[in-house]
Amino acid sequence: MQLLRRYTLSFLLATLLLGGALAGCAGMPLQELSDARQAVRAAENAGAQQHAPELLAEAKRLVESARNNLQNGEYRQSRDDAELAREKAMEARRIAESESGGGPAQAP
Repeated sequence: MQLLRRYTLSFLLATLLLGGALAGCAGMPLQELSDARQAVRAAENAGAQQHAPELLAEAKRLVESARNNLQNGEYRQSRDDAELAREKAMEARRIAESESGGGPAQAP
């Protein structure tokens, strides 16, 4: 009887831990997609269309892919695409700011 109780408790604990881990991974990546879109807008405002058009186009393509994957319930792929889109947009913005001289103001 005590052995059965021990196995049951172990099973319940393992189920709780696994369920919690899966729930953290399976959530909709709405924040990541929003962050990616904001990064693309910031890159466009910095002049990435002129100074880093390939990176900006790739970021936009990844945002669209993330949106499609989100609609299809493919949350992990959506999150991955959104995070990569954000990285590419941030890089495009850095390039645009460095080439246009529009970077952050430097302190004297």
